[in-house]
Amino acid sequence: MIRFIIALAATLLWAPVSWAQEIGDIDEAINQALAPVTNFIVGIIFYSVPVFGADMPLIVLWLVVAAAFATVYFRFISFRAFGHAIDLIKGDYSNPKDAGEVSHFQALATALSGTVGLGNIAGVAIAVSIGGPGATFWMILAGLMGMSLKFAECTLGVKYRNAYPDGTVSGGPMYYMSKALTEKGMPGLGKFLAVFFAICCIAGSLGGGNMFQANQSFQQVVNITGGETGFMADKGWLFGLIVAFLVGIVIIGGIKSIAKVTEKVVPFMAVIYCTAAVVIILANIDQVPAAFGAIIGGAFSAEGGAGGAIGALIQGFKRAAFSNEAGVGSA
Repeated sequence: MIRFIIALAATLLWAPVSWAQEIGDIDEAINQALAPVTNFIVGIIFYSVPVFGADMPLIVLWLVVAAAFATVYFRFISFRAFGHAIDLIKGDYSNPKDAGEVSHFQALATALSGTVGLGNIAGVAIAVSIGGPGATFWMILAGLMGMSLKFAECTLGVKYRNAYPDGTVSGGPMYYMSKALTEKGMPGLGKFLAVFFAICCIAGSLGGGNMFQANQSFQQVVNITGGETGFMADKGWLFGLIVAFLVGIVIIGGIKSIAKVTEKVVPFMAVIYCTAAVVIILANIDQVPAAFGAIIGGAFSAEGGAGGAIGALIQGFKRAAFSNEAGVGSA
């Protein structure tokens, strides 16, 4: 029995090492197998149309038009009702008897937990490296207009959600697309779009929803533990297991468990993020005027990378959508 236990322990300890050695071959095989499918999907999603001499992905153009329309249609609701939004967060309109599983603040914290993070850091860096400093201007504008899109998404989600006798609720684009289009006399289209969105959401959550975050986090851990020669350099599997375990502890209890954690963690995240941003600005205060000049100039200049102003706009809106998820439906 003792020999069996020792053999089993040795196997469990050695197996991850063997997996780590083969991970490169596995990744390469997966990439080669999925490349044709990925290229086909990318060709559809990012189908481009010419706009002022630059190729703009149709999905980005649609996002720009929709954000502008929602902002004007709701008469700049993100600015007019900002005070009301603060009152909601404070709990002035909270009623324990209302349907739902989380409070207004918990809902906000849960949404922000997926917003304040790598999308605001790595995403912004990627946008600036591709679209130039001008992309920053369009990211800010996309964020302001995207607030109206999120307002529309959240309103539809609440209006068409399902409330069950036990107090739980379920909602989202899958529900309001199906129900709203059924009301408009297009039930078949509504069901198709609902199913299609759900499938795309599952696929998206596997890539941009967690792989990007886990990969970037692991790279930072490698950097602070000695780089490519450090302890964690070849232990991505170990980092992945730790992250999966910690995330599993949180999500295993459903939205209530997630909300309880995020309402405590997110305020610290926001404070640390804003404090770090202010410290960086103060440390480079002499560069601020030049930075503003580069941002404004790059936003409207006909020169620069990725097609000038349109290229900066494209990168700005793409990264803003990845960061704040406005227009994605996940709000």
